[in-house]
Amino acid sequence: MESVRAFVYLSVCLSLLTSLCQGERSPDTQLQPAPDDSVLGLTTRELAEALQGFLGEADNSLALSVEKKASVIPRCDVGERCAMKHGPRIGRLCDCLRGTVCNTFFLRCY
Repeated sequence: MESVRAFVYLSVCLSLLTSLCQGERSPDTQLQPAPDDSVLGLTTRELAEALQGFLGEADNSLALSVEKKASVIPRCDVGERCAMKHGPRIGRLCDCLRGTVCNTFFLRCY
């Protein structure tokens, strides 16, 4: 996960640096792009589509990792079940809204 984040940050930094350097070059020293400009046999459109797919996958995996954290507990409305009894222990399902408390006898928010 850290490698994906580092790659995205590096890409953004390189893009910003490239755009800043483009403004510093004089027009007579700039190279004219070739009509069939391709990198590794891929056109610009194909590279853009591949990058879009990669970033979409990174966003999905990031959202899933946030949902799986144990410290994030969803909120319960009044009257909803907020806990579950496991023998002598009580496990929390969700956190009651402000002003309500999880009743340990009924296991609901009141």
